[in-house]
Amino acid sequence: MQKRNYQKELDAIIADDEKKGIRPRLLIHSCCAPCSSYVMEYLRKSFDLSMYFYNPNMDSSEEYDKRAAELKRLIEELNAEDPEHPIHCFIEDYDPENFERIAVGHENDPERGARCMLCYELRLRKTAEFMEEYNAGGELPFDYFASTLSLSPLKNAEALNSIAEQIAKQKHLQALPNDFKKREGYKRSIELSAKYGLYRQNYCGCRFSKEEASKREQKTP
Repeated sequence: MQKRNYQKELDAIIADDEKKGIRPRLLIHSCCAPCSSYVMEYLRKSFDLSMYFYNPNMDSSEEYDKRAAELKRLIEELNAEDPEHPIHCFIEDYDPENFERIAVGHENDPERGARCMLCYELRLRKTAEFMEEYNAGGELPFDYFASTLSLSPLKNAEALNSIAEQIAKQKHLQALPNDFKKREGYKRSIELSAKYGLYRQNYCGCRFSKEEASKREQKTP
């Protein structure tokens, strides 16, 4: 079976909405400011954006707070540059017990294994739940939800989209197809990180990926 081209699917949605004169509202789960930088630059032309920071996988409250603060700082700078298309931001409290709960029994899983799939599901489901509650509150509803996670070359875009679509179907919401690493999105995120002096790390945030990153560095001559 031929793999889906999520970038082409996103292109088609954007082109169709632009033809209709529609500017949808999009809620995007943000894993960090560097990954969000390219995604916001790319999508703010076509969507009203709100970033949603929820990452209970972070290995400490200090790391969580630092990444959340960087996202807020970047959004403030982007909004100052383009006040006509403001980006909104929602920061959830740090709740590592939710990640530790799903990690039980998966402590020895490899990167991109079952533990990572459960972590994707945890964060995407929370994003969808936030969208659901927000839309029920009488505010202008979000039309789609998505995540910046697919920007990373280490993240499985097919799995991320499949999980998001399953959650969307359960909740009668719409997940926006994406593979943000396409079109050199990851490379552009590095350039934007340098431009805005963003805090970057060499691991996704959890204690397991931090240990893997440490092992990789030790092997590097």
